[in-house]
Amino acid sequence: MKKLQWVVVWAAMVIATFGCEQKTQHSKVKESKDWLTECIGSPLTPEQEADIRKQINAEEKAVKIAEIFRKKRLAGFNGNVLVAQKGVILYQNSFGYAHLRAKDSLSSDHTFQLASLSKPFTAIAVLKLKEAGKISLEDTIQRFFPNFPYKGIKISSLLSHRSGLPNYAYSFMDSVRHGRKYPANIEIMRWFATVKPTPQRYNIPERSFSYSNTNYMVLAAIVEKVSSMAFSDYLHKHIFGPLEMNRTFLITRPADSTQLRTVGHQHGQVIPKDYYDEVVGDKGVYSTTQDLYRFYKGLMAGCLISKKTLEEAFTPRSFEKFGFRNYGYGFRLHLDEQQKTRYMYHTGWWKGYNTIMWMNKEDDFVIILLSNSYNRTVYEVKGLLDILHGEVQSDDVEKDI
Repeated sequence: MKKLQWVVVWAAMVIATFGCEQKTQHSKVKESKDWLTECIGSPLTPEQEADIRKQINAEEKAVKIAEIFRKKRLAGFNGNVLVAQKGVILYQNSFGYAHLRAKDSLSSDHTFQLASLSKPFTAIAVLKLKEAGKISLEDTIQRFFPNFPYKGIKISSLLSHRSGLPNYAYSFMDSVRHGRKYPANIEIMRWFATVKPTPQRYNIPERSFSYSNTNYMVLAAIVEKVSSMAFSDYLHKHIFGPLEMNRTFLITRPADSTQLRTVGHQHGQVIPKDYYDEVVGDKGVYSTTQDLYRFYKGLMAGCLISKKTLEEAFTPRSFEKFGFRNYGYGFRLHLDEQQKTRYMYHTGWWKGYNTIMWMNKEDDFVIILLSNSYNRTVYEVKGLLDILHGEVQSDDVEKDI
C-alpha cells in the first residue's frame, strides 16, 4: 500500500513539474509576443485598415504601382517587391524565378542575399552594444584588436565610412589567400595585422567619406569579440528573433531545409559561390520582403534601439561636398535643400543580387525590392516616390544610387 502511495505521489510530482515547465515555456513565448505587440502595436482591425486605406488612397496608389512593376518586369526585373504605407501593404508581388534554369516560380517566402543592404543590421548590432554600455563609439579598433595596423580609427568612423580603410577584397595577393577557401572575418583581421607591406589605406581617418566594405567587416568582428558570440548568433538573438524575422539568416549559419533560398544570376547564368562569401557584416544576410517589412516597423517603433539612437543613425555625417547624398550610421541618406535627412535607404549588389530598401518617416512608407538577377530598374524609385508622396520628385533623387 505504501509503495502504491509513493508511486502515485511520484507521478503527481512529475505531472506537476512537467505542467510547470510547459507553463513557464508558454509564459516566455507570451512575454515575447506581448513585447512585440506592445512595441510595434496590435495588428490593425479590418475597420482600421479600411479607414487608413481610404485616407491614403491605397487602391489608386496600388494600381499605379502595379503599372510601374509591369514595366520593370518587361525590362527584366526578376524578384520580389513590397510597398507599404501607414501600416498597410499597398503592393506585394513576385516576378520570375528562384532559379532561372529550373523555372521555379518565386514566392513571398523566398530569401535573397541582401548584399550591402546587410549593413543596417550590422549598424544596429553595434548600436545595441553601445546602448548596453559595452562599447563606446569613440573606441578605436585597437581596444578590441591591438595588432590592427591602422591607428586612430573610431567605431563612429567605421559606421559612417570615414575610416579611410582599404577594401579587403582588393588588398591581398593570391599568395596571402592560400589556405581556407572561404575565410572568415577573423582571418581577414589577421591578414591586415600580419601581411607586409601593410595594404595602403585610402585616406586618413575622418578626412572624408570613403565607402569601403572593410568598415563593416571590422564592425562584425568587433561584435563577435565583445559579445563572445558568432555574428550570426548575435543577429539571431538580438534582432531576427525578437522581431520574429523567421526567414532571415546569415550565410554562415547552417542551412535549414525549410529555407527557400534563391541563387544569384548575371546575364541569365548562375553566379558561383565567391571566395569572400563568408566574410560578413558588409553583406551576407538573407531575407524576405515580409521580414524586411517587420524590420522596418520594429526599427521605426524603437523596438531594437531607442528612437534617440536611431536619430543618430539617421544623422548625415559627411559634408565635404554639398549635395543630397550622404551617410549616417549604417544608412544612406537623401537630404532636402536644407541638408536635412528626408529619406533613409540602402542598396546592395553582390554576385547577381541587387536590392534596395527605401524609407521615409514623414509619410511612413517603405519600398523593398529584392532581385536575384541583376537589373538596373531595382534602383529606379522616382516613380514610386511620386505616387507615395503625391508630388513630383526632383530628378536628383536617383542620382548616384
